[in-house]
Amino acid sequence: MTKRGLTAIEAIRAATTNAAELLAWPDRVGSVATGKYADLIAVEGDPLGDVTVLRNVRFVMKGGKVIRNGFPVN
Repeated sequence: MTKRGLTAIEAIRAATTNAAELLAWPDRVGSVATGKYADLIAVEGDPLGDVTVLRNVRFVMKGGKVIRNGFPVN
């Protein structure tokens, strides 16, 4: 999306909050808030500064359960 002219934040919003609105599910998904499904990812780096860090997802939480944790445990 950024190659087509969107900024990093616009591309992230297109994949999250905007997608939730298109699905008519903004009350269930699309953002982090109490009562919504806990589907989260974490990457190493700042996706607003370099959106390509989203290609290397290190942590995944789906439905409130950790599915993948590629970060070192201290």
